[in-house]
Amino acid sequence: MSEGSWGRIVALVRQDLRLQLRDPAPLVVRTAMPLLLMGFMQPLFRTALRADRVAGATGAEQAVPGMAVMFTFFLVNLVGFAVFREHGWRTWDRLRAGPARPAELLAARVVVPLGVAVLQLAVVFLAGGLLYDLRISGSWPALVAVGAALALCVVMFGMALVSLCRTVNQLAVFANLAALLFAGLGGALTPLSALPDWARPLAPGMPSYWAMRGFNAVIIEGGGAAAVLLPVLVLLGFSAGFAAVTLVFFRSEDRKVAWS
Repeated sequence: MSEGSWGRIVALVRQDLRLQLRDPAPLVVRTAMPLLLMGFMQPLFRTALRADRVAGATGAEQAVPGMAVMFTFFLVNLVGFAVFREHGWRTWDRLRAGPARPAELLAARVVVPLGVAVLQLAVVFLAGGLLYDLRISGSWPALVAVGAALALCVVMFGMALVSLCRTVNQLAVFANLAALLFAGLGGALTPLSALPDWARPLAPGMPSYWAMRGFNAVIIEGGGAAAVLLPVLVLLGFSAGFAAVTLVFFRSEDRKVAWS
């Protein structure tokens, strides 16, 4: 990639960052909500984990990563809005007419949402430790690796939905449905061992399952890099698949409907 290409991507990223900082309320709410829900979910998770013979479980071991995973997937709407608002403001054609190539437009739209996802995960886990006594028995770098792979997966899933959806309403419906489906089937709303019999065969097909498996390996089982290698690789595989969908179906000349 040439120096000029990097310069164009950086310019687009700066613009996205300015717009994000201008209205931080959605990010604040999406970060506060999981912290509030943890307080309600912790007693239930404490009982479930102790039934699984997790010694000294406080419930935070499931509540914090579970809520973090679910609300990270709600950021898919943020990923999509970065593209759809350009159509709503009628500035997308101006971007296309400029020197930036379609691949550069896509690359720039990934950076800020990825940073937001990583920031949200960091705040939720740190606040979970302070407010709900979450204890990490394993490797912090391993925990970070799972979080980074999850953040990338969420952003690439958002880009795939952008490429497939024509209207922002379609995007919102599919993004919210996917977030709830991933949370339920992936073990974010209940320990993996407590999933219904019909859900267990479906769970490994959810990226949230591998995120929770990685977080559990570190938080509950005290694992390190080796313990999270498979979950991280699977999450990266999901990311690659979503990126492939984006590259196949995204057309910069497509008309998107931001609002009506």
